[in-house]
Amino acid sequence: MNYILFDGIGRDQLLPFTFTRPMADIRLGILTLREKWERFLGQKTTTHTQPYLSKKFPLHTEEENVLINASILPNEALAAQVLKLKTGEAIVHHDVLVALGVLASEIEHFNETMPKGKAALGDFRQLNHVWEIYSFNNQAIIDDFAGLKATRKSGRLSKSNFVQGDPSMIFLEEGAKVEFAFLNTTGGPIYIGKDAEVMEGAKIRGPFALGEHAVVKMDAKIYGGTTIGPYSKVGGEVSNSMIFGYTNKGHDGFLGNSVLGEWCNLGADTNISNLKNTYEPVKLWSYTDEGFVQTGQQFCGLMMGDHSKCGINTMFNTGTIVGVNANVFGAGYQRNFIPSFSWGGKQGLSHYQLNKAFQVATAVFARRNKAFDQVEMDILKHVYKHTYESRR
Repeated sequence: MNYILFDGIGRDQLLPFTFTRPMADIRLGILTLREKWERFLGQKTTTHTQPYLSKKFPLHTEEENVLINASILPNEALAAQVLKLKTGEAIVHHDVLVALGVLASEIEHFNETMPKGKAALGDFRQLNHVWEIYSFNNQAIIDDFAGLKATRKSGRLSKSNFVQGDPSMIFLEEGAKVEFAFLNTTGGPIYIGKDAEVMEGAKIRGPFALGEHAVVKMDAKIYGGTTIGPYSKVGGEVSNSMIFGYTNKGHDGFLGNSVLGEWCNLGADTNISNLKNTYEPVKLWSYTDEGFVQTGQQFCGLMMGDHSKCGINTMFNTGTIVGVNANVFGAGYQRNFIPSFSWGGKQGLSHYQLNKAFQVATAVFARRNKAFDQVEMDILKHVYKHTYESRR
């Protein structure tokens, strides 16, 4: 059987992060949603997503296929049920389509209209809102850590480190370097990815995940429920936040209850407010409602889409959305919603011209020995056109 992860009807609730990726490639915990499903299924998946994303995330079909809702976090029981699914059968949970067996000829006309089907076994989590990326992250790290540790052996932790809690809850992949750091596992596990580095003086509380080739800089303070994705660099103070990958927060400043996409950069001493002075639940911009909606969260910081950057000493207010490829700078608290391809800040925003944005992306990719190619360019061109009205 061939397995395909599809973007559910809630895709737009996960903007700006799904502007540049399918739902399946959102990171949550140590792994992306795709990597979680592939671990449980024991095989690779492809993607049914928006046409403009399909060159980067292609669809592969066979005669018989199973479409799986990519917003759902799998578990062993649910994956076992999906593996038994046959063509014409469905798994549902209340009003949610979990999985559907289809022929290749049916995929082109697939929609999420609820078929009758078997009820899903047990409970599972579904990612429906951007703030759930950080609020689910604590448990997601714990779950991913247990699965990875069960099948692999950790490297040896240097005796130069100071450990509070159970040392067996620290896992080092091949090439990981951790020296003279303070590691606390009383609240959850600590995962250090391949060729990643934790520099001296860093203080880390689990649950925590550091992706491959990522770096925690000297004297950083990292609190639980935090993931730093591959090839990212982080310093300063970070609490309960998700950084997808290839993103830098290399200096002092506070990041809390926040999500940063890929290829972002926070200038030195950037600070994010994650709690209102009134202690009221935070409102956040909704792309679907075209207005601010209640999150129900008392703590909510910054949601920043791919390729966006900010200058030194930037201040973001509680519950701020920054779209894709924005360049934010200037004194004072920034607006709570900054559209994609915006240039400027509180004093005023203008269009971030595509040619300039592409020059920057080319340089940033080169620093990671990657090519900013036509596929990447076409995705950003689509986002630029799609979000044009929001900048007017």
